[in-house]
Amino acid sequence: MRAMLASVEEVFREAAARWVLVAYFALSTLFVLVFSTAVNLDVVDGALAGVRLFGKEMRGGPAGVDLDRLVLGFESGFSAVLYLVGTFLAIFSTAHLVPRLQEKGTVDLYLSRPVGRVPLLLSRYVGGLLLAAANVYYLMGAIWVVVGVKTGVWNPRFLAGGTVILFAIAVLLAFAFLVGVATSSTAVSIMCAYALFFASSVLAAHEKIEAALSSAWSVALVKGLYWVLPKTAALGQSVVLLASDGMGLGRRATLPDPLVAFGTTALFGIASLALSAGLFSRKDF
Repeated sequence: MRAMLASVEEVFREAAARWVLVAYFALSTLFVLVFSTAVNLDVVDGALAGVRLFGKEMRGGPAGVDLDRLVLGFESGFSAVLYLVGTFLAIFSTAHLVPRLQEKGTVDLYLSRPVGRVPLLLSRYVGGLLLAAANVYYLMGAIWVVVGVKTGVWNPRFLAGGTVILFAIAVLLAFAFLVGVATSSTAVSIMCAYALFFASSVLAAHEKIEAALSSAWSVALVKGLYWVLPKTAALGQSVVLLASDGMGLGRRATLPDPLVAFGTTALFGIASLALSAGLFSRKDF
């Protein structure tokens, strides 16, 4: 157990030594600073009196509207951006963990320690996930504070969306680990994880795609891929719904089969992590 905790700690040390940790949080901080200086809201008696974007007043805007409703709408839209930014930054900054581990000399050092191969791989995975979680909640927490200070409206559901973002990162990171074990390439791991994200998003419209296909085998292929691959589009929609109205019944119908979407996505992540552990335990170094 102590050896595994040491491996998790070394993920953060390695990220700091390679400036990954600094760049990771610097980009997030820059994102927050740009946002906080670009958006200015004039609030009078609990209602919006004016909006300035990058120093320019937005005319014809929603002056005098209910501020609570405006903040919910704003945060729900912005949570979609954070879903993309947080996921992409996380994969880009953690996909190197397995290829780096398998480098000659590095893997020999790790395997000489009193820890099995599977616990070693899992400790790297946990370390990467903790690193991603720290940045996701830092990014969302900072945006939440900025909006709360500017408007006086504090929406805790916005922060709850971070849990869904972290869930998506966990699944994509498990797949990146599988590719990393198989190829020992950071670039390939990143590209495959991003390709999975976009491909599964496209498959959210599988019914329309199936209707345009002429052969039975192609329809079966698209349907099979939809059920096997993670539901990244549904996860993104869940983040938006959480920020807007806590997934109220009035809008839940827009999210197709949420339990099925989360369940099949979780199974994909578990299967990817199990396959990567099995492959790593049998790999000859």
